Amino acid sequence: MNSAIPTCENPNPLQRGDGVLSSHEGDKGRKKDGQLKSPSSSHLAYGILDIPPWYLCIFLGIQHFLTALGGLVAVPLILAKGLCLQHDPLTQSYLISTIFFVSGICTLLQVFLGIRLPILQGGTFAFLGPSLAMLSLPTWTCPTWTLNASQVNTSSPEFTEEWQKRIRELQGAVMVASCVQMLVGFSGLIGFLMRFIGPLTIAPTISLVALPLFDSAGDDAGIHWGIAATTIFLIVLFSQYLKNIAVPVPVYGREKKCHTSKFHLFQVFPVLLGLCISWLLCFVLTITEALPSAPTAYGYLARTDTKGNVLSQAPWFRFPYPGQWGLPTISLAGVFGIIAGVISSMVESIGDYYACARLVGAPPPPKRAINRGIGIEGLGCLLAGAWGTGNGTTSYSENVGALGITKYVDLNSSRNLFIFGFSIFCGLAIPNWVNKNPERLHTGITQLDQVIQVLLTTGMFVGGFLGFLLDNTIPGSLEERGLLAWNQVQEESEETTKALEVYGLPWGIGTRFCTSSCAQYLPFWPREGAVGVSQLSLWPWDSSGERPPSATDTRM
Repeated sequence: MNSAIPTCENPNPLQRGDGVLSSHEGDKGRKKDGQLKSPSSSHLAYGILDIPPWYLCIFLGIQHFLTALGGLVAVPLILAKGLCLQHDPLTQSYLISTIFFVSGICTLLQVFLGIRLPILQGGTFAFLGPSLAMLSLPTWTCPTWTLNASQVNTSSPEFTEEWQKRIRELQGAVMVASCVQMLVGFSGLIGFLMRFIGPLTIAPTISLVALPLFDSAGDDAGIHWGIAATTIFLIVLFSQYLKNIAVPVPVYGREKKCHTSKFHLFQVFPVLLGLCISWLLCFVLTITEALPSAPTAYGYLARTDTKGNVLSQAPWFRFPYPGQWGLPTISLAGVFGIIAGVISSMVESIGDYYACARLVGAPPPPKRAINRGIGIEGLGCLLAGAWGTGNGTTSYSENVGALGITKYVDLNSSRNLFIFGFSIFCGLAIPNWVNKNPERLHTGITQLDQVIQVLLTTGMFVGGFLGFLLDNTIPGSLEERGLLAWNQVQEESEETTKALEVYGLPWGIGTRFCTSSCAQYLPFWPREGAVGVSQLSLWPWDSSGERPPSATDTRM
């Protein structure tokens, strides 16, 4: 117990005796709730319940922002072509600022009221597939004049109506689909379905969220492969090779005043350092005219002044508001397509919750916390639709979820290898064929044809559905399917003291306040019981193991 208390010899709890800044280094390996901390958590600079200094939180927040920057910016830019906005960078900047604003609100909701893990909310790639599939329908194909930059007048009412009617269609579909997600989460249906959704359903779904976007990723990196490779190299260098190197930094303390101490700078800020160095490199290459100045030349977009006109035209402060593009519209094909994205997003988020919990050293999330997290994500999608981002929001962990869940599955099993491989293959092959042969899908009902086309061109829906179907129909033991270990992890996390501490609602809601007996039946409400309270017996047990009649309990 003394390892958690700062002593006189070490007045700074964030500094080890060897002068290296850290966070509760003495707690590594100690027991919590009768269990040793997981190996992954023992290498964390800060644990799930630790509070870094405020000044460090500022830089960590900037790093989180920069880490999510690529994904947040990529969503509106990928949608821009389908919205006929490829020649209107100013409107693209409005969409980017809107999704930034909504992502911040949704992150606060998820951290305080949702799953309560340190998991960022941002634009979801799960909605891009069905959104682009819907915008590729003949009804929403962009007019040829919008494809020519010389013919586009971005301030004309005709052009404004062309892109706004498309984003209003996306708004309506996202808002309706988000209601389905809130219903599934807050009703507890997702917790019930957890007994059927195993690793072989989640892994293909998560993998196929990003795999179909390799073309867009290659195009973005291909703007200047040298800069892209440099950035990747620096991030890998800092996060993997230099993470254990402590760098001397100036520190101010009450005892020693101004002095130097060692800090694991590369471990804490690998992304921030990598992006800053790459941007400075681009800035130097720009001012020395080493990068081409002709807009059509290769490498021009790597210059730091390419968006200067947008910066001069855009307002310094702009607060987006719900309905800023007009009243949302609704179509059957759009709603069913986004619902497919919602299903994929929920399955992806479940994997993200478990992977994030494991990476931060927290116990696996109980079903009530998962219900609450999925419900709050649905609320976030509703807000994103109302604000007009053209997209929804989801937990930002991407394919890291697959790393944390496939360890439960026996990958030596030919059954499991077949299901996983077949789901991935069909999730890539079927959408590719449907995109090349859209005329083959003909039932005679236009709306039904659109729904089928949107679903079959969404790779994550195809792969996730086949994984779910095959895993629940092909004979296999619970142990072979990974469900035995999967369910055991869920059950073990339901009642532990640390699970209550990590996943309980803030300010004691449900444990010290709002403890109505009726609320305990809500599938997303924390179970009644004081967070962090354990019971200590202060009596000797007799030889029969029975409790003496006069024994009393002391709660600590």
